[in-house]
Amino acid sequence: MLIDGIDVRAVAQRSLRRQTGIVPQDPFLFSGTIADNISFGRLDATPSQIEEAARLANAHDFIAALPDGYATEIQEGGVNLSVGQRQLICMARAVLADPHILILDEATASVDTLTEQLIQDALQRLLAGRTAIVIAHRLSTIRNADLICVVNAGRIVERGRHEELVAQAGLYRQLYDRRFGDIKEKPPET
Repeated sequence: MLIDGIDVRAVAQRSLRRQTGIVPQDPFLFSGTIADNISFGRLDATPSQIEEAARLANAHDFIAALPDGYATEIQEGGVNLSVGQRQLICMARAVLADPHILILDEATASVDTLTEQLIQDALQRLLAGRTAIVIAHRLSTIRNADLICVVNAGRIVERGRHEELVAQAGLYRQLYDRRFGDIKEKPPET
């Protein structure tokens, strides 16, 4: 298997892990401050680097609104924050770590529509210039991918760009029609 043209069997596992970041479906935060959680992958980060990562991940506004801001203590697992807030903090962590390879495992699965939009916006910046593996059921998460692989029963059944897959009469098109097929354009008002 090649990543960025390099056979991963020729790369030390430790090196590969250092170059890989993940934003999981169930974001995990540990007890400590928000700043501690964001800087987990880069312990030498300065407060300004932590804030910049949070801004890029669209997490800064909600963090700044908390009584203690970046010094806010979070409980184990982040149970004192919403799922969306935890996900944005995990995105900020990934931004700060700046991995060459990023895995997003259903990063928008358990969030509300507003937070999904914040994550989508952050993804545009986060994914630029890096290899990403995005696992998603929400088509909006993968719509702009260079290559979409449609998996059914553990097998890749289709692959291509969004426009190509919509043009085909396959599984992707069925999923697309289920999600967007009943949305009709409003006639112009006269």
